[in-house]
Amino acid sequence: MRKVILAINMSIDGCVGLMNLNPPDEEVGEYFNDLMYRDVDLIAYGRKMYEIMFPYWAEEANWDNELDKEFGQRITGIDKIVFSRTLAGAEYNTRIVRTDPAAELLKLKQAPGKNIYVGTVSMIPELAQAGVIDEYHLVVAPVIVGQGTRLVENGALAEKLNLALVATRTFKSGCIALHYKKRA
Repeated sequence: MRKVILAINMSIDGCVGLMNLNPPDEEVGEYFNDLMYRDVDLIAYGRKMYEIMFPYWAEEANWDNELDKEFGQRITGIDKIVFSRTLAGAEYNTRIVRTDPAAELLKLKQAPGKNIYVGTVSMIPELAQAGVIDEYHLVVAPVIVGQGTRLVENGALAEKLNLALVATRTFKSGCIALHYKKRA
């Protein structure tokens, strides 16, 4: 069965807004690229994150280095779904899904293929509570931003989630990658 993997950058205080964090350095960028290249053939987005990512990463002019080029090519070429009731159209190997995200991802987990990467914050509580997310890859940056979107907003989870630590990795930049899986 396919796994659903959440991978995200965040600050020490749990903020995930991209504008509040420093851009990942090369080592952290390679970590995320490796996650996407290794056993993933589908990315799931919410509308807002999809609109942040595209068309930005599809345009070569936005690639500053070889790592950006690898990321841009991979993320543009891979199949994607975007959960939205309002998005009129999507490009770059993306289909719009207007049904329940948790139900759709549970169905996709049963289909043949590689793992599914979740690249959105807005659906984390819903997907986590439904037991959809199998692995959490959190890269914590050594910064406290004090404001912005949090990984999970106060009151968003009906019950706490108990996770098992699989691995950690410390980067030269001071970022720490935490890899968890849901407990059986």
